[in-house]
Order: sequence, then C-alpha cells, then structure tokens
Amino acid sequence: MTTLVFGHKAPDTDSTGSPLIWAWYLSEVRGEPAEARLLGEPNTEAAFVAERWGFQAPSVIEDVEPGTPVVVVDTNNPAELPEGINSADIRSIIDHHKLTGGLETKGPIDITIRPLACTATIMHQLMGPKASEMPEGIKGLMLSCILSDTLEFRSPTTTDVDRALAESLASDLDLNIADYATEMFAAKSDVSAFSDAELLRMDSKEYEVDGKKFRVSVLETTAPAQVLDRKEGLVSAMDTVAKEDGVDQVLLFVVDILREEATMLVPNDLTKGVAEKSFDTTVEGDTVVLPGVMSRKKQIIPNLKV
Repeated sequence: MTTLVFGHKAPDTDSTGSPLIWAWYLSEVRGEPAEARLLGEPNTEAAFVAERWGFQAPSVIEDVEPGTPVVVVDTNNPAELPEGINSADIRSIIDHHKLTGGLETKGPIDITIRPLACTATIMHQLMGPKASEMPEGIKGLMLSCILSDTLEFRSPTTTDVDRALAESLASDLDLNIADYATEMFAAKSDVSAFSDAELLRMDSKEYEVDGKKFRVSVLETTAPAQVLDRKEGLVSAMDTVAKEDGVDQVLLFVVDILREEATMLVPNDLTKGVAEKSFDTTVEGDTVVLPGVMSRKKQIIPNLKV
C-alpha cells in the first residue's frame, strides 16, 4: 500500500518540499512506495520552488482514509493535520517543532524531532550515506527548504548544521545562495493574487494562550508595503477569519526579511494587550514594529501573553 507523506496545513516551502524529498527517499532508496501530498494550496514561494526544480505540486487532500499509511513531516500538531489523522496508520514523524501531543498511533513508530531550522536538514541526516544518491531536483528542493525556513540564515532558528548543508548543496548545484534566495523571496513577496482572508491563512498556525485561541499568521516578504498597504482590508478580514475558524483573534505579523523586523497589526484592545505584554513594547496606533522579530517558532509563539 502506498504511504502518503505530508506536512501541515497552509503549506510553505518546507511543508511542500520535504514531503517530495521523503517520498523520493522511501520509494527510490528504500523501495517502499510513497507519494507526497499537500493539505492546502502551497504559497507562492513553494509553488515557485517546485516548478524551478521540475516537480508538480503534490495533490491536495482534505482528509485521510482510516488505515492509510502516512508519514507526517514538519509538524506533530493535530490541529495542523487532517481531521482523521488518528485513524490513519502513522508510520513516522519527522519534525523540528516543539512536541504538541494529541496524535495517536496504531503501534510503536519512528519519531525524529531535532532542534534544527528545517525538516529537510533532518531528512538529510536520516538518509546517512544514501543522501549521496539524491538527484539534482531533490538537492534543489532541500536547499530551497533550508533557505526558506532560515530566511537565508537571518532567522534565529538557523544552526551551523543547516548553514553547512545549504552551502554544500549550493556548491553541488553550482548556485549562488544570495542570488537564488532573492528569486525565492521575490516569489514569496508577490501576494497580489490572494484575497485578504487567503493572506491571513496562507502561513498561519493555531495556538491557545491563557484560554484565548489565536490564528498566528506570518507573512515573510522583501516588499512589506505590498501587504501593509492592504491594512484596512486585512483588519476587516481578521474578524471574518476568526469567526469562520473558531478562534478569538487573528494575529498578523508582516516580517520584513531585509530589515529583519516584524510589523504587527493592532486593530483592537486585545491585540494591543498581546503586543505590549508579549514584546515589551508600547503601541501607539494600529501597527507596531518589532525589531529583530523574524521567527514565529522561536520569537513569537513562546512570548505570547494575554
């Protein structure tokens, strides 16, 4: 039976590329039939990366049938996975986020969670000597995942392991990292085709803090004005998305990759309180700039207070 490999909802580059990488490894190296899937449409950077390296974006699925063998990558949070995930046959989990809890398996499985910036980096380690068999396209995906998750090594999540692997892959591919990252980030920054609600869900995760449920949305861009110029529409969409998704509030952070700072939208007293308590700042208006804030995983989520 074919194993399905997928990451989290609202797939970014790592949650698009890593399923393709691991499906290749299972099928071509270990001889275990596997196919990549997505739990939503990939963001613009992820779509660019897949096409750049000769892959079609994996098919999107809404749920999994009971008993389906699956490998979960780039998350271990049930809220970011199909509703029927606990009825599937989870074979392994490969992730770099904190352990959330709530997944149930039919037996003992392999779980690898390591404090690295990127799931693809962990996969390279798990492949061991077999990583030398990766074709150019798989190497390109792996490099792209690392550059995306580290924001070209600007993110505080970056480790020496991630950087060294990215530099080795770029050398193999005869690519200049800065030039290629610029192409990727340009693709990520073009959000003109998306509605305000789609932008809020594009790269977002649900978290509960002190009894309040939040959808924490992060938009990483080299052109923050393209997003912030839509502030009025985004603020209006926050209420709609919150009601439709069953959360108390959407928190939106627009990360300026080049200036290495985030702008948080502050449309009401709740978000103002969150901003001031979480980031030790004073809000005077409907936005606040947070210098040095680049990572949801390491700088935003751990600091959230109500």
